[in-house]
Amino acid sequence: MTMAKRALVIGGGIAGPVAATALHLAGMRATVCEAYPGDSNGIGGDLALAPNGMDALAIIRADTAVREAALSISRQIIRIGEKSRIELPRLVGLPPQQMIERGTLQHILQERAKSVGVRFEYNKRLTSIVEEPDSVTARFADGSELMADLLIGADGVRSTVRRLIDPQAPGPGYTGILGFEGSATVPVDLPPHTIAFSFGKRAYYLYWQGKDDRVTWGANLPSPTYLTLKDARAIPASTWVQRLLETYGDDRPAAELIHRTSERDIQVHGAIHIMPSVPHWHSQRMVLVGDAVHAPSNSTGQGASLAIEGAIQLARCLRDVPDITSACASYERLCRHRVETIAARGAKTNQLKTPGPMTRKLMRAAMPLMFRVMDWEKSLGPEQRHKIEWNARVDAV
Repeated sequence: MTMAKRALVIGGGIAGPVAATALHLAGMRATVCEAYPGDSNGIGGDLALAPNGMDALAIIRADTAVREAALSISRQIIRIGEKSRIELPRLVGLPPQQMIERGTLQHILQERAKSVGVRFEYNKRLTSIVEEPDSVTARFADGSELMADLLIGADGVRSTVRRLIDPQAPGPGYTGILGFEGSATVPVDLPPHTIAFSFGKRAYYLYWQGKDDRVTWGANLPSPTYLTLKDARAIPASTWVQRLLETYGDDRPAAELIHRTSERDIQVHGAIHIMPSVPHWHSQRMVLVGDAVHAPSNSTGQGASLAIEGAIQLARCLRDVPDITSACASYERLCRHRVETIAARGAKTNQLKTPGPMTRKLMRAAMPLMFRVMDWEKSLGPEQRHKIEWNARVDAV
């Protein structure tokens, strides 16, 4: 058993509550410190949980609640323009993806953590850390301090903990894309439980039929100008509608979906990020999980699932490896290669999201053949069939 008995988790999004719950199951106590005043704040739209992510959630017994709140996606279609339509094969024997609103997922994970005794502290914005041989102290903007044996940074792509571990650590990279989401009541030629990934004339978008009669859509709007969430939301919704229609006006059903979406129902997400390789995942008593250390492109469909996996793997290592630093090193050994391999795949996919006219013609001609000859089991099987053996012992590096 590790020397860590008390942990501070910075960040109450996805990785933070999962880590805290898993630590409790491993025999440790955790307090989650969240900078915001509540558990959601309307940040973020819908996200997909892959089979491996749902399998990991089963370890902390949160999978049933997530499945009840989510929409199952059992079919995926690629559309290039209006005529080219390719159905992607499914991996045999795997359950469907689950599409869920980020705020709903956060709420479920926080409630699960609270049910096992995890304490949450809100309005706790981390400012500095004092790391000592036998403890770590977190200092917050409100003047308060909390001490523990270990501090876990689950504070997202703009992680304060990452910078405190390594002031030279790279920050998130901008993909050149701004994210938007909305929903409208528009008839679309799409079977239930199906998501369409569409390459329009100028940009990429996706859409799916929700549980009601509304169709949810997401747009990846190319933008050379980087905009934070705050900056993007400061621009009037009417301006964004105009920009979106300029980009997707020649695409069906994108144009009608945008047209029929009320301005108040358009969610502006700002810049879409991707994390480069982070050299230092941990120090003696601090360690990073989730988007703070690996944020693959949203095109992988694995961001949330990898965050959940990493949080649980960290708890396993802290449970089994006596020395805290060695436990953190063992966690990195278990996770780094996997997340960086998936991130590399996502980076390649990003290049296809803003194709020019010539590239678009080549895609229309080449993609059907590519998908026919592609070994899907070899390409995606290791990602989606991955299982964490919670009861298996972790050996130190």
